[in-house]
Amino acid sequence: MAVYNYDVVVLGSGPAGEGAAMNAAKAGRKVAVVDNRPLVGGNCTHLGTIPSKALRHSVRQIMQFNNNPMFRQIGEPRWFSFPDVLRSAEKVISKQVASRTSYYARNRVDTFFGTASFADDQTVQVVCLNGMMETLIAKQFVIATGSRPYRPADIDFSHPRVYDSDTILSLNHTPRRLVIYGAGVIGCEYASIFSGLGVLVDLIDTRDQLLSFLDDEISDALSYHLRTNNVVVRHNEEYERVEGQDHGVVLHMKSGKKIKADALLWCNGRTGNTDKLGLENVGVKVNSRGQIQVDECYRTEAGNIYGAGDVIGWPSLASAAYDQGRSAAGSIVENGSWREVDDIPTGIYTIPEISSLGKTERELTQAQVPYEVGKAFFKSMARAQISHEPVGMLKLLFHRETLEVLGVHCFGYQASEIVHIGQAIMNQKGEANTLKYFINTTFNYPTMAEAYRVAAFDGLNRLF
Repeated sequence: MAVYNYDVVVLGSGPAGEGAAMNAAKAGRKVAVVDNRPLVGGNCTHLGTIPSKALRHSVRQIMQFNNNPMFRQIGEPRWFSFPDVLRSAEKVISKQVASRTSYYARNRVDTFFGTASFADDQTVQVVCLNGMMETLIAKQFVIATGSRPYRPADIDFSHPRVYDSDTILSLNHTPRRLVIYGAGVIGCEYASIFSGLGVLVDLIDTRDQLLSFLDDEISDALSYHLRTNNVVVRHNEEYERVEGQDHGVVLHMKSGKKIKADALLWCNGRTGNTDKLGLENVGVKVNSRGQIQVDECYRTEAGNIYGAGDVIGWPSLASAAYDQGRSAAGSIVENGSWREVDDIPTGIYTIPEISSLGKTERELTQAQVPYEVGKAFFKSMARAQISHEPVGMLKLLFHRETLEVLGVHCFGYQASEIVHIGQAIMNQKGEANTLKYFINTTFNYPTMAEAYRVAAFDGLNRLF
């Protein structure tokens, strides 16, 4: 058994692990990363963000081809299978792995591939994929092991027609009808992907509104566009049992409904990957979903062990995870790079996509903040017309008296890119974070960014 000594050992090579390892290494620490796959990248690269977003992009291109009359000169609308579009995602994954592998090599970060568990608060034992045992001794550790889909014990996930958001990537056919249980971000994204491939989708929502953390108008728009793409959204429903059949599944609901489909995709909740870490040996507790508690410095109950990313819970976004990992390492090396990661835009890659930051109308109303609304509808924007992307809008919420920008909500083409302009302005001080910036700034024309100027004028017009 080989023994290695490090300053910092990071468990997990997803965004949080990578952020922590890079920051610690650049601060001159001797760093190792352990991952239970033979490749770096974590769940984000191999099972979550990258494959699902690559799938979405391919499906969106197919929809554009099939719906744009100009392409009829090339040929009739085409049908693509789920395995067809999955192959394009696999190419992106391999490129991401190559990039990230080079990051660790350039920064002299050692990588170990196997299952890690704590022997004590300064020792991790790694059972490598080749069966060998390695012992890593370090002063500090960062737990960045991510999460996996929550699997209720009463559902047989070994059944060939029952999938979760990880195993769906092994689907080798295109179902005619799919039932998705759970209408959170992942469920809505996959509903968009499969409906775009012509699959009849039943989306089961245990609540009364899709993605209720969004601005109500944006949530309503998502519901409308899912339904127009033949998704049946069923609110306030809970399953009673799942019946697996030879060629499909039947979802029995507590309401008495029976929904039959070719396959079931379970998208209801996530569980932190902590069950194999031996946390009981270091006094770190987890909640019912396997998530660890950390303080504002990302430190756990064990003073030399930190946590970042999905394994600590909210907001469970790749973008936030990277910054959390970097901040956790910043707390360790004390190089001034720590920050509280709270300025987090929401990016939801449905078709059309959604992004938002700041307060919603509901929150401002409850807080009795005097606000006004400015909107720019994409159907009137030249760039959207040129791109044949008329669906969507940019919505600005601002203070009626100071004109401070309080919220940015975008639905439609390039929403996740557009929101960052608003994010930059909201982080400024004084008049620089008001509607006046958009009024007094010259935007390229035609661009989607110009929507900020249009929405700002619309908002000002409502004041008089």
